[in-house]
Amino acid sequence: MFEGRGGNELSAELSTTLQQCLLGGNSRAGAAIDLSSLSVVHAKVCWDLSIHGLVVDYDGNLLDALGAAIKAALSNTCIPCVHVSTDASSNEHPEVDVSDEEFVKFDTSSVPVIVTLTKVGRHCIVDATIEEESYMSSAVSISGNRKGHMCGLSKRGGAALDPADILDMSWPTNWIH
Repeated sequence: MFEGRGGNELSAELSTTLQQCLLGGNSRAGAAIDLSSLSVVHAKVCWDLSIHGLVVDYDGNLLDALGAAIKAALSNTCIPCVHVSTDASSNEHPEVDVSDEEFVKFDTSSVPVIVTLTKVGRHCIVDATIEEESYMSSAVSISGNRKGHMCGLSKRGGAALDPADILDMSWPTNWIH
């Protein structure tokens, strides 16, 4: 569909939005992924978590689909247990032993679900198709966790949204339980 035009911009926009959703803002407040859980030895050794998504079809909201795919992938992720040698001096790189048999399940309890509401005329559509999106005036993507906390909100589209519309679209606490 993109044939090299606009795909990079869309990819960058999706990556930035998902990163903010999962890692929180600059202060890391509200982060869905606790980066300290990836630490083996503070400031010396850590696991590197990379998430790659391949979009093979574009009909509807990619952000919602990628958010669901990330949550599913992380819920199936296990981190091997690591034993660190205690005799390494504080200036040396510690010796680590990665277990082939013991694993810890990655905690996804704070990873939010993303729902996009697309405004067409006076109505809001959840999970709009690409054809419905072509008629939109604006769209709001809202992410929230199982505690009912809103983790993020992003808007796209040229039309401004009335604050009352955003309140009508905003996160009901009973969406995820």
